Amino acid sequence: MSIKVIARNKKASHDYLLFDRFEAGLALQGSEIKSIRAGQISIRQAYVRVDGEQAWLVDAHIAPYEQASRFGHDPTRPRRLLLHKKEIYRLWDEVRRKGVTIVPTQVYLRGGRAKVEIAIARGKKLHDKRQSIAERDAQRQVERELRHSSH
Repeated sequence: MSIKVIARNKKASHDYLLFDRFEAGLALQGSEIKSIRAGQISIRQAYVRVDGEQAWLVDAHIAPYEQASRFGHDPTRPRRLLLHKKEIYRLWDEVRRKGVTIVPTQVYLRGGRAKVEIAIARGKKLHDKRQSIAERDAQRQVERELRHSSH
């Protein structure tokens, strides 16, 4: 099955240390899947809320589909995530710990169905962010040196 990535949350890896990742389906209305297929989704400020029984994707913005009737969808409504019970309980246990949250990292289509990858995350401190930037710069420098040495 081919995977087509629709949206990535680049800020998630910058602002959080990401741990376990899960794939979840999205419970959508008709016009929402059409907007997602058109790439009209933003998960930059979104997060996942777990209430023991269900998981919800909150503050994800799916733009209204232009060709839909005037009774389209609410762009920022909470959307239910489709996960197995064991996964929901595991997320529930993790979230109750201090400083842990769940963030969406990307939205993609797999087999025509919209999926969201979510990750358990802990917020980075300022020095952690600086360290990540320094590591990334060092990696780029090494790659640059390797490219120039091969010419």
